[in-house]
Amino acid sequence: MKIFKLILILILAGPILSAQNIKKTDQQTLTWIRYYNIFPLSEKWAIHSEFDNRSFLNPIHENLFVIRSQVRYRATKLMDFGAGFAYFNINTQNPNVDPDYSIPEYRAQQDLTLINDIAKITFHNRFQLEERFIQKADKNGLLNDFSFAYRFRYRLQSTFTLWEKEQSSLKGTISDEVLFNYGKDNKRNTFDQNRFYTALRYHFTPNLGLELGYIKNFQRRASGVDFYDRDIIRLTVYHRINRKF
Repeated sequence: MKIFKLILILILAGPILSAQNIKKTDQQTLTWIRYYNIFPLSEKWAIHSEFDNRSFLNPIHENLFVIRSQVRYRATKLMDFGAGFAYFNINTQNPNVDPDYSIPEYRAQQDLTLINDIAKITFHNRFQLEERFIQKADKNGLLNDFSFAYRFRYRLQSTFTLWEKEQSSLKGTISDEVLFNYGKDNKRNTFDQNRFYTALRYHFTPNLGLELGYIKNFQRRASGVDFYDRDIIRLTVYHRINRKF
């Protein structure tokens, strides 16, 4: 009889316990439009610069703007190093909220990329570390204080040629990247996000290409409880300055 009563209690309490564990997930649709420039300094050294504007589509609203620059060194055919700095101007993470100020983030980054060719597919394993300084804010505006956190990123990317003729080509890209936070202000969202990406890039010339891709982005919010589920269309112009050494 006692067992029967315990089972009955569990059955009645089950829906209540489940409801308490439900996490809120906001679905969002965005576009990322960026310009990516490669300026070779020598056969092994180059400067990579990036300008990226990210906007919500429903409703249409600015999300953030990014300026990023890094120095890259191609140590060997199989190994590539990079280090740089990025500035983020974050307007809002919710298209229905329009604050009177934007939050700046200053970010340093370092990475090691291992490159392997298997059959006709090129694989990139990128290990990246970021040091993030984000200005704090409340509902009234920016505060004279910053939060700091490390972020670790691992990306596995495959690139393959679908079509090639003279100087033109069509290439495909599939990648997945996972990101983790570490810091006293990020104890509730150690797992930051996962990004799955697939794209097609058409090269008009070896130095000029246009890429259209789709990102499925699942990101944990700062609360550590709620999530963003984002569908992102990304359009990129790739431009390599033609220099011979």
